Amino acid sequence: MRWSLTLGSFKGTAVRIHITFLLLLAWIGFSAYRSGGAPAARDSVIFITLIFACVVLHEFGHILMARRFGIFSTEVTLLPIGGVANLDHMPEKPYQELLVALAGPAVNVVIAAALFIALGAFQPETLAQLDDPHLNVLARLAAANLFLALFNMIPAFPMDGGRVLRAALAMWLPRGKATRIAAFIGQGFAFALGFLGLFGNPILVFIAIFVYIAASGEAQMTVASEAARGLSVADAMETRIAAIAWGADLGEAVETLLATSQDQFPVVAADGRFMGLLDRSDIIEALKADDRSAPIAPHVQRDAPTVSAAAPLDETIEKFAGASAMGVLDADGVLVGLLTRQSIGEIMLIANLRPDWRLGRRG
Repeated sequence: MRWSLTLGSFKGTAVRIHITFLLLLAWIGFSAYRSGGAPAARDSVIFITLIFACVVLHEFGHILMARRFGIFSTEVTLLPIGGVANLDHMPEKPYQELLVALAGPAVNVVIAAALFIALGAFQPETLAQLDDPHLNVLARLAAANLFLALFNMIPAFPMDGGRVLRAALAMWLPRGKATRIAAFIGQGFAFALGFLGLFGNPILVFIAIFVYIAASGEAQMTVASEAARGLSVADAMETRIAAIAWGADLGEAVETLLATSQDQFPVVAADGRFMGLLDRSDIIEALKADDRSAPIAPHVQRDAPTVSAAAPLDETIEKFAGASAMGVLDADGVLVGLLTRQSIGEIMLIANLRPDWRLGRRG
């Protein structure tokens, strides 16, 4: 994810922090300083940092459980709204999704229990006093973990409770139908949260909008994944694409941009190996900073995602979230095509209109 800094890694998963999270910490510290001075600012920042450390542990609960089923995550990113772990694909079997979804809240429950044991008393009443700086920080942190566990079990995507609901329904219903039902219920909760937020809590309105959009997106992604079942990436990739040479200068990149209607441009070495990706915006920003003879290489997105041409399209769609395009490679790492949102949308339209088409395409 862009604008993120790497803090370290654990068992092959990088822990990254988005710059907006640092802005959140700065805002919290400044607000606390205005009301209570430097000690209040220090305590508030420390408390929020501890909560987000627990959020990271929550995400690693998902990651380590998913790893038991052969599902890996290269990074987890801290955002102001929480943590995001990029699992390479979602579990296919309902019981696997159920265990992966429950693992995160279970971590928070364990942390809360350990802290209450250390305090020598169970203090759930601090749930209503999380913002009181005069309370014991461990009691507040324990209550915060209980809140995280309960909040994440709301049956709405992207909350863990939404995935638990979908997994439970998928044990009796087709996955697509289970997702649509879970998304509909999630949107209902979003409306309820938004209505409550109108009575003086704007944060609930923000959460409601986020939940509604996420529930809709999850339903659309699952529908697309179901329609793509049986197809490969090669069926959906764009092959008539303009590529930019790794050694090209900015002037050549601009000429390529003007000659096509592409939004993404793969960058390839002399032997055809994929070196990265350039968006139209990358080329325009480079043009602002450098002259036409400057090399384009420093502006290339070297970490652009790639996929094998033979990879199943339904699994690839689940990995596509957040990407503008994916380079499609053969077994030797040579670029053979580009997978974009537009190409996926077109293949989904054809697959839905003519289910028999895929048989002819692959036969």
